[in-house]
Amino acid sequence: MTERIGVIGAGIVGLAVARELARGRGAEVTVFEGENRVGAHQTGHNSGVVHAGIYYRPGSLKATLCREGAALLRAYCAEHRLPYEEVGKLVVASTGAERPALRTLAERARANGVPDIAELDALGLREIEPHAVGVAAVHSPHTAITDFPAVARRLAQDVAELGGSVRLGQRVRALRESATQVEVLAGRRKFAFDAVVACAGLGTDAVAKMAGHPGQVRIVPFKGEYYALTGSAKDLVRGLIYPVPDPRYPFLGIHLTRRIDGEVLVGPNAVLGDVRALLTWPGTRRLAVKHWRTGLAELYGSAVKGAFVRAARRYVPAIAGSDLERTEGGVRAQAVSRDGGMVDDFVVDVHGRVALVRNAPSPAATSSLAIARHIAGIVPALAR
Repeated sequence: MTERIGVIGAGIVGLAVARELARGRGAEVTVFEGENRVGAHQTGHNSGVVHAGIYYRPGSLKATLCREGAALLRAYCAEHRLPYEEVGKLVVASTGAERPALRTLAERARANGVPDIAELDALGLREIEPHAVGVAAVHSPHTAITDFPAVARRLAQDVAELGGSVRLGQRVRALRESATQVEVLAGRRKFAFDAVVACAGLGTDAVAKMAGHPGQVRIVPFKGEYYALTGSAKDLVRGLIYPVPDPRYPFLGIHLTRRIDGEVLVGPNAVLGDVRALLTWPGTRRLAVKHWRTGLAELYGSAVKGAFVRAARRYVPAIAGSDLERTEGGVRAQAVSRDGGMVDDFVVDVHGRVALVRNAPSPAATSSLAIARHIAGIVPALAR
C-alpha cells in the first residue's frame, strides 16, 4: 500500500524532504505552500552561500548535516546543470585580540572534516583577496555559492516527476490527527495522510499550534538588510570575506559575499522583524534584555548606511560610501527558548504522526538534502 505523506512548506527544506520521501520510499507526497511560488521566504532571501561547516559544534546536527549536505548539493547541481562555484571563504581577524577565536574556529573546522583549511598571516590572506586587510585569516577554499531558488524550483520539478504534487497558494488552515491518519485542511479542501512533515519556517509556530504541540520554543523572525557594491567596486572582492563571529550569537556578522550572478553583497545585520514577538513570547523579551546593546547597534546599522560602510572598510579599506547601494534584504526564522536563549542546532520534533521542523536557519539551505535524509529516517516510525 502506497504511503501518503503531506509536507507543509515549499522552501528548499520542505521540497527536499518531499523529493526524498517520494524517491527513496515511493511515497505519494503532497506539498502545501501558502505563497504563489516555491522558495518565497528564507530560500529566496539569502546570499546563496554553500557553507563548508566551519562554525558548528562538532557532533551537532548542523555540523554533520552541513558537511553531508554540501557534498550532496554539489553533486545535485552538477547533475542538473545548476550553478555552483567554489569561490572560497576567508574569515579574517582584523586585530590581534581576535587571533584566539580565529584559531579556535580553525580547530573546529578541522574537527568537522572541512577539507583544506588553511591558517594564513596578513600576507597570505592578501594572496587570496588582494584588497583585504587583517592580521590573520582562516581560508576555506571549497566554500561555494549557488542559486538556491533555482535549486528549489528543480526540487519541485523532481517531486512532480516522481508523482507528487506541489500545491501553491494552499495555506494549511487546520490539522487533526487520529490513530490512523492526519487530516489537513488546506484552502477549501480536506486531505488525509499517513503522516505529515512540517517544514514551515516562519509559519512553524502556527502549524505546531494546529497540531496541538506548541512546544517550548518560538520562531522569532529576524530581518537582515544588505547593500550591494556598485561598478568597479565589485572587483575588490573575489569570493567571501567574513569577520570572526561572536560566539554568543548564531549570526555571522556583516560580511562581503560574491553571488552567483556576479553581484557582491555587504551584510546582513540582524534586526528583530516583528515587534509582536516581544509581546507574545517571554523568551523574546528576555533575549532583548540580555542583548539590548547589540540590538541597538544593529538598529543603528539598519538606519545608518555609514555603519555598513565602516564594517566593509574594516576588511576592504578601498570601499567608499558611494560604492554601496541598498538591495533586497534577507530573512531568518530563529527559534528562541522560553529563557531567552537562541536555539543553536537544527531541531526536529516527532509527535505521533506529525514531524515538526522546529529550527532550521542557516545552514539549512546548504544542508537541505541531508536534512531530508535525516527526516526520512524518522517518517517510517510515523507512517507505518
